[in-house]
Amino acid sequence: MDWTRQTRFSDPGRHHDRLAALPADVAAISAAVRNLTVHYRASGIDFPPERLAEIDTRWVSRMLDLDQERFAGAPLDTPRPEAEQLVGCCRDETLLTVSALRAHGIPARSRVGFAGYLAPDYHVDHVIAEYHDGTRWIGTDSGVGLPEVALNPAGLHTAAQSWVAMRRGEIDPSTYGVGPGQEISGPWMLLQYLLLELAHRMGDEVLLWDIFGQGIPFADREWSELPADLPADLSLQDEIADLLLAADAGDEAAERKLEARYREDDRLHPGATVRCVSPRGARYDVSLT
Repeated sequence: MDWTRQTRFSDPGRHHDRLAALPADVAAISAAVRNLTVHYRASGIDFPPERLAEIDTRWVSRMLDLDQERFAGAPLDTPRPEAEQLVGCCRDETLLTVSALRAHGIPARSRVGFAGYLAPDYHVDHVIAEYHDGTRWIGTDSGVGLPEVALNPAGLHTAAQSWVAMRRGEIDPSTYGVGPGQEISGPWMLLQYLLLELAHRMGDEVLLWDIFGQGIPFADREWSELPADLPADLSLQDEIADLLLAADAGDEAAERKLEARYREDDRLHPGATVRCVSPRGARYDVSLT
């Protein structure tokens, strides 16, 4: 994978020069991203339906369109009032960060998993950016302004790490999810996020509520309606988790095999459409073409 190249999701389109005008500095880019986005839940702002719909914006080009419709011509680091920023979540903050880094030729990608630093004794579903400084990959969380986040249970416990830990009986999966006291958590959550981690690594940085492939059980059921147990055959998920961990450890053969499996197996990647199961209550099919 060439992580300096924009994907169909991270491509800023006509806004490339605006991103390139930001300093080629992770801290400056992170600050600009926080200036552009407001979290749909954590902010505590009661957004009207037409603004809340912004959380389903998949494409960086469209995110920046929305910003420029409100702040025409303003550089991306010019302060915006919080209530007028793009309504999104950690995935959107991360994708904007990744897009800006790639605009400067810096290898960058998004990582999906569960953060151990957002709530006591709980791992909250989360996405952070990761960039390569020429020597190593470094995780960074633009949304909360953390310049370096380790990929481990205290930092971001990646979906693959979490999956393997669950399969070994090392974690309580009920403490992995949207947040303490929330219904959306547990083994099915880890299964879905393993698929999302793979997709993001392969350049399909879909929404966290875009359902495809093995995620189909979520598409038309409420969370409480899912089966009590995961499928009996989890060999595919175990294989993908092992390949992700090996690739993270620098195994280039595992990286190549992971990419080949992703491209060839329809159970692993989005097709022409995904099913959006938005937290704003909408459910609809979306074309990715």
